[in-house]
Amino acid sequence: MKELYVYILKPVLFLFDPESVHDFFTWTGELLGSFSWSRKLVNYFYGYNSRLVRPVILDGLIYQTPVVLAAGFDYDGRLSNILPAMSFGGVEVGSVTAQAYDGNQKPRLTRLSKSESILVNKGLKNEGVDSLIKRLQKRKRSTGYFVIGVSIARTNRKENSGIEAGVQDYAYSFKRLNEENVGDYYTINISCPNSFGGEAFTTPDLLERLLSALKNIHTERPVYIKMPINLPWGEFRKLLDVIREYSFINGVIIGNLNKNYKDLRDKTEAPEEFIGGLSGLPTKKLSTDLIRQTRQYCGDNFTIIGCGGIFSVRDAQEKINAGADLLQLITGMIYEGPHLMKEISEGVRIKK
Repeated sequence: MKELYVYILKPVLFLFDPESVHDFFTWTGELLGSFSWSRKLVNYFYGYNSRLVRPVILDGLIYQTPVVLAAGFDYDGRLSNILPAMSFGGVEVGSVTAQAYDGNQKPRLTRLSKSESILVNKGLKNEGVDSLIKRLQKRKRSTGYFVIGVSIARTNRKENSGIEAGVQDYAYSFKRLNEENVGDYYTINISCPNSFGGEAFTTPDLLERLLSALKNIHTERPVYIKMPINLPWGEFRKLLDVIREYSFINGVIIGNLNKNYKDLRDKTEAPEEFIGGLSGLPTKKLSTDLIRQTRQYCGDNFTIIGCGGIFSVRDAQEKINAGADLLQLITGMIYEGPHLMKEISEGVRIKK
């Protein structure tokens, strides 16, 4: 199946618009997840061997494998029934916002194949938090453990770009999800580079304003912060200092897209002006270095979820060795194929 994807299926898929391919696979995955026979068929090819995989227990949640589908792929929560059959231990749906948004102008996804990256400029396209809540409430829980996290961002509209409006936007989604008991954990995405006004809450004082508002909303679930990866360590550390002051925050996800086009392996693929963040390989070293520095700085009682540039078992192990407790990926699956999650689940060694 690996060779079939790499040498036959991927070259064909890469002839088509990446967003159209994404929409097709979302539709197909939702359909396959609707029937027990189709879930079993997918599991036959892509399911992990349970004798080779030890579940990960993190902040009271049980992940059957250490691999989670990162936010940005299943942004409307349609794939949670099929993903366990593909060796995912969880999914982070979203990012979801208080209001629905159609996304930035197309093209919103561009493959940069020589650099093993995707230029992402979706602009937080999603159906809104209330729509997501209704869909997830209808989902039937399967046997076993499968964790569903929800990534929360600020609605990508001009009227929401002000600081106070942005805080209220985050707070509305956070409050509604907690009121309806939807989601196993929540991520506060402060670092989406593709929204109106940019990364508004990635300075210590503004992050303080956001978290001081969210702390007044009762939650019994783990909460994480999705971190930017282009900040120098000194500035990144200041954000960690703010985060650690709030007991309702369990840790961080490191990290989000890379905004520096100079990090592309093939510089000729870079657009002339900024039109989105880079996923995949350009994020690999930045995220791993920040994971290592964060673990050394914050110690063991602080959750770190590693995300960025995972294309192999070796890449995954580097994140774990640097200090990550759990892994998230998207781009590696697109470039390497749906067998990747099984390989990582069976091959990576999680620290106890």
